[in-house]
Amino acid sequence: MDLKELENGVNPDVHWYYQSKKLPLLRAAQRALASGKPLTVVDIGSGSGFFALELEKKYGAQIAKVYLVDTGYSEEEMAPTRGTKIEKVYAIPARIENGLVVLMDVLEHLESDLAMLQSVKAACVGDNNSFFITVPAFQSLWSGHDVFLGHYRRYQIPMLRDVLRQAGFRKINNYYLYGALFPLVWSMRKLSNLRKKEAASNMRPLNALVNRMLLALNALEMKISSANKFFGVSCVGEGKI
Repeated sequence: MDLKELENGVNPDVHWYYQSKKLPLLRAAQRALASGKPLTVVDIGSGSGFFALELEKKYGAQIAKVYLVDTGYSEEEMAPTRGTKIEKVYAIPARIENGLVVLMDVLEHLESDLAMLQSVKAACVGDNNSFFITVPAFQSLWSGHDVFLGHYRRYQIPMLRDVLRQAGFRKINNYYLYGALFPLVWSMRKLSNLRKKEAASNMRPLNALVNRMLLALNALEMKISSANKFFGVSCVGEGKI
């Protein structure tokens, strides 16, 4: 989760984007919990920890441990959490077993997405580790929003699938999110590029009614999102490590 998106006053606890985006992640966690073993959540690039904390809130005792992994954490932030259920750490744990590795909009920030995925693969022990990854979709949506957030690229399904396979990830399922919003976002970003606006995040707090409407629309779409192999604003990869 990119902390820059929160600088404009966005509250992920109510904002339609975060509240709808967590839904396919919750379903992925439910599948990972089907084995009956308590799950270790490793949220890489966690920022505020919103997504991992939503998992812990939803599944409680079924979550054995939550690692919030972010190079931006200070020693003062990490020290009080050391040894607790929800622990802030600077690096990927050396050993991940029966884990769900989460990277929510992280790979696009890295010059080498493959190197990150290989690091995750190297830490995973056994064959019962799962992953859930989101990245921004379609280079045609590139705008000042991407520049502001420090993105290297946007993805399409073949591109994301290829790097996951190179890293040794298995049983990969890819699909798009926010397909219904794609035409509107594409139009707005093309217009923004023509106007050569200053690089800035598109994420803003919204009127409560508009926020509820967008949440309802996208929550409905999330129920069938795994069937969307065509277009969207975000691209998902999930499966086994």
